[in-house]
Amino acid sequence: MAAVTPILRIFDTEKAREFYIDFLGFEVVFEHRYGEEFPLYMGIRREGVDLHLSEHHGDAAPGAHVRIAVTGLADWTVRLRAANYRYARPGEPRATPWGTTEITITDPFANRLTFVETAG
Repeated sequence: MAAVTPILRIFDTEKAREFYIDFLGFEVVFEHRYGEEFPLYMGIRREGVDLHLSEHHGDAAPGAHVRIAVTGLADWTVRLRAANYRYARPGEPRATPWGTTEITITDPFANRLTFVETAG
């Protein structure tokens, strides 16, 4: 196996773009709709991490929790705070008993993204 691509449920395309593209810095890889008034299915990517966002009812349930491995978590957290995004202000990264440093940010659709840096 090589990779996993989580599908996260979204309900508002503009809010999704504001959070994932403008705030977190992902880029749009593709967008698909079966027709003009159909729900959006979108692929996004940042630094080798792929996520799919879907407005389709059966694709996923809101409230998913995804863990994403990162490097430079402290610096990235400072940049996120400086972005002054109105709906999410990450706290300080916290050390865990299992040897990682983590922050969790909740998207506008109740999906949680935990960014994880492994020591060493």
